[in-house]
Amino acid sequence: MGLRIGALVVDCHDPGPVARFWAEALDWVISQDTDPEWVVEPPEGSREDCVVADLLFIRVPEPKTSKNRLHLDLRPEDRDAEVARLEGLGATRVDVGQGEDRPWVVMADPEGNEFCVQDAHPPQVRAAWLQRYEAYQPARA
Repeated sequence: MGLRIGALVVDCHDPGPVARFWAEALDWVISQDTDPEWVVEPPEGSREDCVVADLLFIRVPEPKTSKNRLHLDLRPEDRDAEVARLEGLGATRVDVGQGEDRPWVVMADPEGNEFCVQDAHPPQVRAAWLQRYEAYQPARA
Protein backbone atom coordinates (compact mmCIF):
# COMPACT_ATOMS: atom_id res chain seq x y z
CA MET A 1 0.00 0.00 0.00
CA GLY A 2 1.35 3.43 -0.96
CA LEU A 3 1.92 6.35 1.32
CA ARG A 4 -0.97 8.80 1.51
CA ILE A 5 -0.85 12.46 2.53
CA GLY A 6 -3.27 12.71 5.43
CA ALA A 7 -3.49 16.50 5.65
CA LEU A 8 -1.96 19.75 4.61
CA VAL A 9 -1.39 21.75 7.79
CA VAL A 10 -2.05 25.49 7.94
CA ASP A 11 -0.82 27.45 10.96
CA CYS A 12 -3.38 30.04 12.09
CA HIS A 13 -3.85 32.64 14.77
CA ASP A 14 -7.60 31.83 14.80
CA PRO A 15 -8.33 28.56 12.94
CA GLY A 16 -12.14 28.73 13.04
CA PRO A 17 -12.68 31.57 10.55
CA VAL A 18 -9.96 30.24 8.25
CA ALA A 19 -11.43 26.71 8.28
CA ARG A 20 -14.92 28.08 7.62
CA PHE A 21 -13.58 30.13 4.70
CA TRP A 22 -11.90 27.10 3.09
CA ALA A 23 -14.89 24.82 3.70
CA GLU A 24 -17.11 27.32 1.88
CA ALA A 25 -14.55 28.07 -0.82
CA LEU A 26 -14.03 24.39 -1.68
CA ASP A 27 -17.58 23.22 -0.89
CA TRP A 28 -16.07 20.81 1.65
CA VAL A 29 -17.13 20.00 5.20
CA ILE A 30 -15.73 20.81 8.61
CA SER A 31 -15.19 17.47 10.30
CA GLN A 32 -13.50 18.78 13.45
CA ASP A 33 -14.13 22.18 14.99
CA THR A 34 -12.48 22.01 18.38
CA ASP A 35 -9.63 24.38 19.14
CA PRO A 36 -6.75 24.21 18.66
CA GLU A 37 -7.34 22.08 15.53
CA TRP A 38 -10.01 22.36 12.87
CA VAL A 39 -10.25 19.92 9.93
CA VAL A 40 -11.81 20.59 6.52
CA GLU A 41 -12.24 17.63 4.19
CA PRO A 42 -14.05 16.58 1.03
CA PRO A 43 -17.64 15.44 1.52
CA GLU A 44 -18.05 11.75 2.34
CA GLY A 45 -18.62 9.68 -0.78
CA SER A 46 -17.26 12.33 -3.16
CA ARG A 47 -14.53 11.45 -5.65
CA GLU A 48 -12.11 13.48 -3.55
CA ASP A 49 -12.99 11.65 -0.29
CA CYS A 50 -10.00 9.60 0.92
CA VAL A 51 -8.00 10.71 -2.14
CA VAL A 52 -7.36 14.42 -1.61
CA ALA A 53 -5.54 15.48 1.55
CA ASP A 54 -7.63 17.10 4.28
CA LEU A 55 -6.81 20.63 5.41
CA LEU A 56 -5.81 20.86 9.07
CA PHE A 57 -5.89 24.34 10.62
CA ILE A 58 -3.86 24.58 13.83
CA ARG A 59 -3.72 27.48 16.29
CA VAL A 60 -0.23 28.89 16.74
CA PRO A 61 0.83 31.92 18.79
CA GLU A 62 3.08 33.62 16.22
CA PRO A 63 1.72 35.73 13.35
CA LYS A 64 2.33 35.01 9.67
CA THR A 65 5.40 37.00 8.65
CA SER A 66 6.18 36.18 5.01
CA LYS A 67 4.90 34.69 1.77
CA ASN A 68 3.78 31.05 1.96
CA ARG A 69 6.23 28.45 0.67
CA LEU A 70 3.33 26.14 -0.23
CA HIS A 71 -0.03 27.27 -1.56
CA LEU A 72 -3.15 25.92 -3.22
CA ASP A 73 -4.00 26.59 -6.87
CA LEU A 74 -7.70 26.59 -7.72
CA ARG A 75 -8.81 26.08 -11.33
CA PRO A 76 -12.48 26.97 -11.78
CA GLU A 77 -14.34 27.08 -15.08
CA ASP A 78 -14.68 30.88 -14.81
CA ARG A 79 -11.70 32.51 -13.07
CA ASP A 80 -13.18 35.99 -12.75
CA ALA A 81 -16.51 34.76 -11.36
CA GLU A 82 -14.64 32.59 -8.85
CA VAL A 83 -12.42 35.50 -7.77
CA ALA A 84 -15.55 37.57 -7.13
CA ARG A 85 -17.16 34.70 -5.18
CA LEU A 86 -14.04 34.24 -3.05
CA GLU A 87 -13.85 37.96 -2.37
CA GLY A 88 -17.43 37.71 -1.13
CA LEU A 89 -16.28 34.99 1.29
CA GLY A 90 -13.50 37.21 2.67
CA ALA A 91 -10.52 36.59 0.38
CA THR A 92 -8.45 39.52 -0.85
CA ARG A 93 -6.23 40.04 -3.88
CA VAL A 94 -2.55 40.28 -3.01
CA ASP A 95 0.69 41.18 -4.75
CA VAL A 96 3.55 38.77 -4.13
CA GLY A 97 5.58 40.08 -7.06
CA GLN A 98 3.67 38.16 -9.73
CA GLY A 99 3.59 41.08 -12.17
CA GLU A 100 0.87 42.00 -14.65
CA ASP A 101 -1.07 39.97 -17.23
CA ARG A 102 -0.82 36.56 -15.62
CA PRO A 103 -3.35 33.74 -16.21
CA TRP A 104 -3.89 33.57 -12.45
CA VAL A 105 -4.97 35.86 -9.63
CA VAL A 106 -3.08 35.72 -6.34
CA MET A 107 -5.39 35.93 -3.36
CA ALA A 108 -5.18 35.51 0.40
CA ASP A 109 -7.58 33.85 2.82
CA PRO A 110 -8.80 35.74 5.92
CA GLU A 111 -5.43 35.26 7.69
CA GLY A 112 -3.29 36.17 4.71
CA ASN A 113 -2.41 32.68 3.44
CA GLU A 114 -1.84 33.06 -0.29
CA PHE A 115 -3.47 30.92 -2.97
CA CYS A 116 -3.96 31.28 -6.72
CA VAL A 117 -7.05 31.18 -8.88
CA GLN A 118 -6.00 29.93 -12.32
CA ASP A 119 -7.63 30.31 -15.72
CA ALA A 120 -9.68 27.34 -16.84
CA HIS A 121 -7.90 24.56 -18.74
CA PRO A 122 -8.19 24.80 -22.54
CA PRO A 123 -11.26 22.84 -23.75
CA GLN A 124 -9.29 19.79 -24.95
CA VAL A 125 -7.35 19.51 -21.68
CA ARG A 126 -10.52 20.01 -19.63
CA ALA A 127 -12.36 17.35 -21.66
CA ALA A 128 -9.58 14.79 -21.07
CA TRP A 129 -9.41 15.64 -17.35
CA LEU A 130 -13.19 15.46 -16.98
CA GLN A 131 -13.28 12.06 -18.69
CA ARG A 132 -10.68 10.68 -16.24
CA TYR A 133 -12.43 12.34 -13.28
CA GLU A 134 -15.85 10.92 -14.16
CA ALA A 135 -14.40 7.45 -14.84
CA TYR A 136 -12.59 7.26 -11.50
CA GLN A 137 -13.91 4.62 -9.15
CA PRO A 138 -12.17 4.21 -5.80
CA ALA A 139 -10.67 0.80 -5.15
CA ARG A 140 -12.86 -1.32 -2.90
CA ALA A 141 -11.18 -3.00 0.02
